[in-house]
Amino acid sequence: MPEYNRAPRICVWGDDQAVVFAAQELRRYLAQMTGQELPVVSATEVAECPADGTLCVGTREAFQGAGCLQGIELPAVDDPAFDDAIAIRVQNGAGVITGINPRSVLLAVYRFLTEAGCRWVRPGPTGECIPQRNLAELSADVSEKAAYRHRGVCIEGAVSYENVAEMIDWAPKVGFNGYFFQFRESYTFFERWYNHRENPTKQPEGLTVEQARAFVSQLGQEITKRGLLYHAVGHGWTCEPLGLPGLSWDSQSYDVTPQVQSYLAEVNGKREVWGGVPLNTNLCFSQPEVRRLVIEGIADYCEQHPEVDILHFWLADGSNNQCECADCRVKRPSDWYVMMLNELDALLTERGLPTRVVFLIYVDLLWPPETERIQNPERFILMFAPITRSYSAPFAVTGGSVQLPEYERNKLRFPKNVDENVAFLRAWQAIFQGDSFDFDYHMMWDHYNDPGYYQTAEMMHRDIQHLKDIGLKGFVSCQEQRVFLPSGLNMVVMGRTLWDDTLEFDEIAED
Repeated sequence: MPEYNRAPRICVWGDDQAVVFAAQELRRYLAQMTGQELPVVSATEVAECPADGTLCVGTREAFQGAGCLQGIELPAVDDPAFDDAIAIRVQNGAGVITGINPRSVLLAVYRFLTEAGCRWVRPGPTGECIPQRNLAELSADVSEKAAYRHRGVCIEGAVSYENVAEMIDWAPKVGFNGYFFQFRESYTFFERWYNHRENPTKQPEGLTVEQARAFVSQLGQEITKRGLLYHAVGHGWTCEPLGLPGLSWDSQSYDVTPQVQSYLAEVNGKREVWGGVPLNTNLCFSQPEVRRLVIEGIADYCEQHPEVDILHFWLADGSNNQCECADCRVKRPSDWYVMMLNELDALLTERGLPTRVVFLIYVDLLWPPETERIQNPERFILMFAPITRSYSAPFAVTGGSVQLPEYERNKLRFPKNVDENVAFLRAWQAIFQGDSFDFDYHMMWDHYNDPGYYQTAEMMHRDIQHLKDIGLKGFVSCQEQRVFLPSGLNMVVMGRTLWDDTLEFDEIAED
């Protein structure tokens, strides 16, 4: 056992919230492992980068000029704000844990603890496997970057506050770097839980929109504390700016003013709330006033929510519900959509807002625009959402070409097999070469057909390994949150393979 000139400690370089949290997490888990409560000190309290008995934690930028990173190389990345890279050089319980950004530092801490034998098999304290180790026995030498930029989980299903809080806490421990709250308040997902839908043995608790909004605000702070990428909203921009609530997919009657009615999509000769669901209602996008209301609503939201890193601007949910008026018919929905994306970019630029914007390739929008093109690709992220695909075959690049079916307004039939879905992606990639990711549904419905979750996990592993082959830079999983019975294999496979796509499925499963 080495003799240290000073007592073991953790030294934090920088005051970023995520780096400080990373140091606290390192202290907490080392205490469980070793029985030692290491003090945490700031780098401002030391004259130089210490060595003996000290674990130094910080970003590469914070360490510059201190000598800590001598001989330690962080892999190069394209965008230090969105990409993750880590380096760990620890010998006998002392050394450096660093990352390209504050979030990467937290990921590096969890990676070091994983190298030391810790495992997080599901969210919550009962999912932690923490071995008993001697601090002086802990060593690790790691330098790597994530295989994919986008590695996230999206809220869905029926959830409690604790379900989501534990998922956000668990996600970076296995390599995820982002979390997505759908809609402004994610009300429908919390309401299903607290009002006990489909459960005749419990009385509804009467969750309010204000309570759901408070949940999201508090959970957003947990995202920020970890430096995770915060995704928000998605559907709702075709109703909220008009004063119609985008809370859920529940159908009800709405009294709309003649002015608002004139903004709604005309389908089968009628302008009305589609099926009684504002979230599913498209608009008459050929009207400049409609587009102005939508993009100003989005810009206002971005201004009011600077904590959101990636704002999702989607059109209405559902399909074959696009406006049939004479003016809208002159362009495909995707042309009107791209026109709004460009108008939104101009407004965000005018207001000095750096928020990245996700646009959606989904149902009617699978057919790419004929004439419009995105003018500032750096602002936008393409999101491929093949919701009608089969999960019996993985993504793959095939030798043959698939002919896209003709676009026929509101009479579309959507692709079932993977090749057809990828063909639509290819058509969009021909006109947009910017950032992108897959938004997929392995753990939304298909896992219910696989009670052991094993085949689902195996298919997910193959899909993730093939994302690069089809030109995508990551994966955000739209899914139920409580998917850890009988095991968390599916989720651990997702997180670890997104970080390192060379890992074999059997290797993860065996571990």
